[in-house]
Amino acid sequence: MQIGQRLGSLVVSDIRAMSRACDAVGGINLGQGVCDLPTPPPVARAASGAIDASVAMYTAPEGILPLRQAIAKDLDKRFALSVDPASEVVVTSGATGAFAATCLALLDPGSEVILFEPYYGYHLNTIIAMGLVPVLVPTRPPAWDFDRDAFIRAIGPRTRAVVLCTPSNPSGKVWNTEELDWLADAIDAHDLIAITDEIYEHIVFDGHAHVPLSTRKNARKNTISISGFSKTFAVTGWRVGYLTAPPEAARRIVVAHDLLYVCAPTPLQHAMVAGLEMPDEYFRGIGASYQRKRDILCGALVDAGLRPYVPRGAYYVLADIRRLGLSTSKAAAMVLLDKLKIASVPGTSFYRDAVGETMCRFCFAKDDDVLEEAARRIRAWW
Repeated sequence: MQIGQRLGSLVVSDIRAMSRACDAVGGINLGQGVCDLPTPPPVARAASGAIDASVAMYTAPEGILPLRQAIAKDLDKRFALSVDPASEVVVTSGATGAFAATCLALLDPGSEVILFEPYYGYHLNTIIAMGLVPVLVPTRPPAWDFDRDAFIRAIGPRTRAVVLCTPSNPSGKVWNTEELDWLADAIDAHDLIAITDEIYEHIVFDGHAHVPLSTRKNARKNTISISGFSKTFAVTGWRVGYLTAPPEAARRIVVAHDLLYVCAPTPLQHAMVAGLEMPDEYFRGIGASYQRKRDILCGALVDAGLRPYVPRGAYYVLADIRRLGLSTSKAAAMVLLDKLKIASVPGTSFYRDAVGETMCRFCFAKDDDVLEEAARRIRAWW
């Protein structure tokens, strides 16, 4: 069999591999962001109700209108961002589906896309799979700042887009308004498309706030804003996301989404309408709950001498694992799994730069009891 080479350089991610290895030893999975917390009862009941009512037919590729209307209402309430649910909102098969459909619809093979490093591996691999060329701009801990001159130098004649993940997986960086305004000016000046991944928008800590790039200066006309429900309602396997975009871009993305996925799961779209109707207290409580979990894990890492780069958002922490004295981050991750039965993800999953060998990523989207046990094991080892 002669197999094409489009995906020849790609393999199943270390995130998946570590989850499988963790399952094999019955360990605590702090690797993959599976978010094994309970689904809010109103969301679960709405999904069950839709299934019981045989709500099972295809929807329009852009999603059901009640959900698009609920998304528009939510954005207006939280950010004073007015979007047309008929022409500027697309419900997608997860946020990763939104990203893939956006790249396919708006970018041509050979176009360059700027990524901030450390990056989310699915962003990088989707870019490669679409025949696009990633161009990396590093950010540096602990604040994950970047060299703005380096960003400008990264823009060439074939540069068409920049990807922004805030709150960031894996670094936990939350972009502030000054940084967003600078980026808004840069994409406007160079006629770039901004593709934002804001899936962790409700998970921010220490008084920080998530601010969408599309609300800053003139950025909205060039921005595709991606988010979803996986993290907000702990339904990562349901695969329901959404994006907002200018009408012409949204129309093209709908075509791509139809081609790739047909539509997001029908009964689960109806469940998300119920989710967005939950009280404000629920959404405010998400960040506080995850901040407590972050502090449990980071406290143990500090005590073990595995310096955590304490995140401002999302539910991951990168930690410096050089104290283990191993030559690669994958070797460090395997030692942690072997000795402690705790899975993490090698830093090289998020870096091409050699600095990735000094880190592992840990996920704290777990019940407190599970995190406390993981913290006990980490402390006891040292």
